[in-house]
Amino acid sequence: MISAVIRPLRRVVARLGTAIGVAYAAAFAWVYTVSRDDQQRPVDAIVVLGAAQYNGRPSPVLKARVDHALALYRQGLAPRIVLTGGTHPGDTQSEAQVEAAYLAGSGVPPDSLVSLPEGESTEASMGAVGRWAIGANAERVLLVSDAFHLGRLRIEATRWPIQAYTSPAPASPIAPGSQAELGYLAREAAKIPAVWIRAMISTR
Repeated sequence: MISAVIRPLRRVVARLGTAIGVAYAAAFAWVYTVSRDDQQRPVDAIVVLGAAQYNGRPSPVLKARVDHALALYRQGLAPRIVLTGGTHPGDTQSEAQVEAAYLAGSGVPPDSLVSLPEGESTEASMGAVGRWAIGANAERVLLVSDAFHLGRLRIEATRWPIQAYTSPAPASPIAPGSQAELGYLAREAAKIPAVWIRAMISTR
């Protein structure tokens, strides 16, 4: 009697496990593919996704992102650079402020910089970008971050009336093909289903 119940249950569990495994593999493959896709092109604004800063100095990860945005700006791909990232406990400056100061010190005119010092998450930062884009009539943006992060950014961008492209920071210390990047890609793949569902049901 008990075995008659357990056998079908085991089959259901096995099938469910297989389905989850297939879904995760598909998510990982997609995140990896996007991470290798550099969509540089003329846009209305280049957007830098924030990362850690230390007492006003950008971390190596953040510096790589800002340097890449600066290179894209100097190529003439956009008239503005949008800077994101809020504060964390103990911070005296936001990530966006540190990014802006770094770019201003590199010769970017202040009127070409847009600082959005909001949020402590990708979702919050992209929300700030989406609201800014609506107010500024910016329809096309180029999102700059680490390669492993780009898939999630593309999904978050679908919640807003913008055409978003992505470009990975080539000098990131999280190098393509490294064990560190593999770990980040694996974690991003696990997040994708929830991010996708949230984007599908978002009412903005």
